Amino acid sequence: MKISKAKIIKWCWIIFCTPFALLILMILLVMTGMFGSLPSFKDLENPQRKLATSIISSDGATLGTFHVENRSPVNYEDLSLNLVNALISTEDIRFYSHSGIDFNSLARVVVKTIIGGNRAGGGGGSTITQQLALNLFSERSTNKVKRVIQKLQEWVTAVKIERSYTKEEIIAMYFNTVPFGSNAFGIRAATQTFFKKDPYDLNIQEAAVLVGLVNGPTVYSPVRNPENALKRRNHVISQMCKYGFISQAESDSIKNIPIDMSKYSQQDHNSGLAPYFREMLKRTMDAKQPEPGKYSSDADYRYDLYQWENNPLYGWCNKNIKSNGESYNIDRDGLKIYTTIDSRMQIYAEQAVAEHLGKDLQPKFTKEINTRKQLFTDLTKKEIDNIITAAIKQSGRYKEMSKAGYSYSEIIKTFDTPVKMTVFSWEKENKDTIMTPRDSILYYKSILRTGFMAVEPQTGYIKAYVGGVNFKYFKYDAVHQGKRQIGSTIKPFLYTVAMQEGYNPCSELPCVQPRIEYRPGDFWEPKSTTKEEYRGKMMTLKKALALSDNWISGQLVEIFGAQALADMCHRMGIHSHMDPVPPLCLGSADVSPFEMVGAFATFANKGVYTEPFFVTRIEDSKGNIISTFIPESKEAISSETAYLMLNLMQGVVNHGTARRLRTLYIPEGQIAGKTGTSNNQSDGWFMGTMPKLTGGVWVGAEDRSVHFSGLALGGGSNMALPVWGIFMKKVLNDKRLNISKDDIFEKPVSITVNFDCDTADTTDTENADEEQANTNDSNNLF
Repeated sequence: MKISKAKIIKWCWIIFCTPFALLILMILLVMTGMFGSLPSFKDLENPQRKLATSIISSDGATLGTFHVENRSPVNYEDLSLNLVNALISTEDIRFYSHSGIDFNSLARVVVKTIIGGNRAGGGGGSTITQQLALNLFSERSTNKVKRVIQKLQEWVTAVKIERSYTKEEIIAMYFNTVPFGSNAFGIRAATQTFFKKDPYDLNIQEAAVLVGLVNGPTVYSPVRNPENALKRRNHVISQMCKYGFISQAESDSIKNIPIDMSKYSQQDHNSGLAPYFREMLKRTMDAKQPEPGKYSSDADYRYDLYQWENNPLYGWCNKNIKSNGESYNIDRDGLKIYTTIDSRMQIYAEQAVAEHLGKDLQPKFTKEINTRKQLFTDLTKKEIDNIITAAIKQSGRYKEMSKAGYSYSEIIKTFDTPVKMTVFSWEKENKDTIMTPRDSILYYKSILRTGFMAVEPQTGYIKAYVGGVNFKYFKYDAVHQGKRQIGSTIKPFLYTVAMQEGYNPCSELPCVQPRIEYRPGDFWEPKSTTKEEYRGKMMTLKKALALSDNWISGQLVEIFGAQALADMCHRMGIHSHMDPVPPLCLGSADVSPFEMVGAFATFANKGVYTEPFFVTRIEDSKGNIISTFIPESKEAISSETAYLMLNLMQGVVNHGTARRLRTLYIPEGQIAGKTGTSNNQSDGWFMGTMPKLTGGVWVGAEDRSVHFSGLALGGGSNMALPVWGIFMKKVLNDKRLNISKDDIFEKPVSITVNFDCDTADTTDTENADEEQANTNDSNNLF
């Protein structure tokens, strides 16, 4: 049968046109939503992304983020031109001339890859806009049929994007959605992670590294695969040269520069500045309405309830509702939280902790433990076993094995089996070693912990906050969560009672041991380390506080009563429970550094207590201000009383137990301070203030039975004071911070008397701190 020429031509046209007709039909079906809904214009403008919340310091630095995906959006104006040029030259050179689909690239892919079978040389056919469509609204399917449908959806979405946005907006959206590896999603997170820079500040080679990552965040990672990363970066640079963005000379020169990863830091919750502060901020904003049954202390419940009812930041995420009716999610909503932390002071605070504890105190403590061959002191073997058993049961290893059905004996056996592990050490943060899990518990219990906070007394603004030695390994926040015996740092509050009742720094009392009847027939007699030459003689209050004499403190609490002391502490901002018994005057109460610093700042703020304050405003992901905050203040004591106390505490620094602050760190300038040490040197404290900055330090081990043997190393003047001294010295040397040794405490006009009366002979007071006297008086009494 002879087929006519017309029929042949007809079938040829049918065969030729059918694929195009099917393609058009498929596109129409995609547009109607037959294969799944397409994003609307509203979706395009507001893609549902897990945006990281940024925590911003008062000086504009990003302290870190809260995130599920570490992603913070940028605008086109925030991008370096090097980034844009690198992207276009590598991914889509005809970006400015096509409307979402590059048919030239598609033809190349069809000819070289599909027909020619050259998968290595075909290159990708997706435009930047198509890649954006895929990044924004779908996961790449591995099923071939579904992938074809998905590709058509990308085409349709890409055209819609091109019609809705400018080319610059598309570039910005693309950079905001690309994953770069190392937990960095979007260009802002990537530039911070790899180069500690903002996107606008990238040079050519840095931009080329990041653009090279978009096609393979793992394969081309400069951390995991540096050789691949270098080849890929140089390919991007070659493309920039090929299309005229840089000269051949520039290309050749830049290719010889190695990739600099010296500032690389993966941005997880453990990294960045002020991790303890960021976690405290999150706890505060995520707080729920307090329930009394969940608190072991009624004082803590009442304080949190007050915060819930009066502090708009406390429980903010649960008190505020978005326009869609949902509560805010700090990990997903892309908020910007502007804090009072000064990034420079924060750096100095973290450095001070590392310098003192890492280079001096911990090595000495480790040496002492090794010499005495005993970690715990003053405990029986049974008590030590109970501590270790409790620690084992609280460990993740124990909980996971118990949940998996292992018996107690099987679990304990694993704790006595050596395994490879990575532990914290000051010499090397991540130290690889082999030890039993039981030994690792003992090892961590030998690590001294710390809490440091600094506030601006006039505003209550928290400027620096260090809740521990390393957030990755020690999550417990010693500043806000930790409460320990405050030792003789309570004495300024006792002396405040005296000043308010008409005493002054030059008022005198006899240096004799008081005998206070605390209940019928039972008496309390504090002990003292004051030198024999002072005993039995009259002593000014200024000298008594400088020497931290316990007998004078005992007499003052006998005169005014322990309840008056407790009331004064509460009035000045300490909310922890204070048992109104005589030993309270030597610091038997457990208080947090957060409370202590806030209370001490009252002295430098002319008697006005301001609740420590740390957030000024919150913005949404588009920059709209959602909430603003102001500090809460109240008059606690008169300005005259505050000034008298500053005068008294300057004596402690100039002539008393804190004198090493002058000899080692800050020889000039007005400083008022007080050292403190609890029972058996379990806790070392120093509270200090200059006119514009107040700070407080606590140092101690996790368990109170782990401590130095004597006051020379275990007193507050040695354990805690150096952190404050190192920090403040750095602050004073930084002229940008506007804190100077020439600042003075303003004297009220009503005070006309000179209180420069006699001061203590400090020959032996620096290490014979107040503090040992607590041993006899607080815990052994009631």
